[in-house]
Amino acid sequence: MQIRKINLTYFRNYSKLSLSLGPNMNIFVGDNAQGKTNILEAITILALTKSHRVGVSPNIIMFNKKKCKIEGSIKKDKIITKLNVEITEDTKKLSVNNSNIRKVANYISNLNIIVFTPDDLDIVKGSPNVRRNLLNIQLCQLSRDYLNTYNEYNKLLKTRNEYLKILFNNSIADVNYLDIITEKLIEKAIIIYQKRKEYIDCVNLHLNDYFQCVSSNGDLKVCYVPNVSFEDYEYETIRKRLKHLYKKNYLKELNYGMTIYGPHRDDFFFELQGNDLKYFGSQGQQRLAILSFKLSEIPIFQDISNTLPVLLLDDIFSELDIKRRNKLLKMINERDIQSIITTTDLKNIQKKYIENAYVFHVKDGFVERR
Repeated sequence: MQIRKINLTYFRNYSKLSLSLGPNMNIFVGDNAQGKTNILEAITILALTKSHRVGVSPNIIMFNKKKCKIEGSIKKDKIITKLNVEITEDTKKLSVNNSNIRKVANYISNLNIIVFTPDDLDIVKGSPNVRRNLLNIQLCQLSRDYLNTYNEYNKLLKTRNEYLKILFNNSIADVNYLDIITEKLIEKAIIIYQKRKEYIDCVNLHLNDYFQCVSSNGDLKVCYVPNVSFEDYEYETIRKRLKHLYKKNYLKELNYGMTIYGPHRDDFFFELQGNDLKYFGSQGQQRLAILSFKLSEIPIFQDISNTLPVLLLDDIFSELDIKRRNKLLKMINERDIQSIITTTDLKNIQKKYIENAYVFHVKDGFVERR
């Protein structure tokens, strides 16, 4: 999978921008605050319909403009797909090959991406919601079944929480209706648990190899921590366990007015040499662990969707010494994957990688290929 072209209109500091990207390594060079990260953000929105940058969506549209547009031509298996995302203050319009798409679930997966940014440190240090969001983004790209199940689960969860509040305030409300909602919620929860467990198991198959590449220090793995413990992840095991917990904790949930068990409270953590990296790792080790996690997703995409994703690396070189940055570039180059990398300079990067890459200079919202 490759992005052949991308066009931006009134997106952040770009009034008009049209780029043709190379099939392999693309490097955007420039000082900070010139617009390099904005290009990665535009690609993220083109793929996922939303930004990877939290809390900044209102500023996506250029000042004094009413809407912005992101267009991309994507090549997969010799087929070109045209994607379009148009954003106003109140609406978001999606189209594939000029046909409007109303449901995000029918749009996602036309462009698969893996994104690494300096803000990803929150994956280790932040709340469980940050880590769940990461799992959901990647699984939704890989599986439309997961995306639909996850959306249905959230709708049922909202309905169940609302009905718990009704039951708390109305003693004659029908408890049987809650049981019906709960059964449906459990059906969706089982799929989510199984998919997440399977995905993290797949990450762990590759994680340490990539960690050795960028760190060469220690044994790293990801530990899945659902807020419900299971002996195994078979259908009946999960179903019986959840039914028991919901029945046992009915009064507690009634008082809280919310569902306190389920995959909406899942978590995971990084374990390095048997220790939780959040508490026993340096900031450098934490960043390298996250980078290794992201790189571990490349073979998973290839195995499941039979295509390589596009790799977006924002300011990656500041995290690595000379030896490790060139090891990383060698690994990326050998994978024959399209990568889009931002950096403030090209110092200490071997010439063979620069010579085979598309190199773009970014300054004050203008982009020029060298």
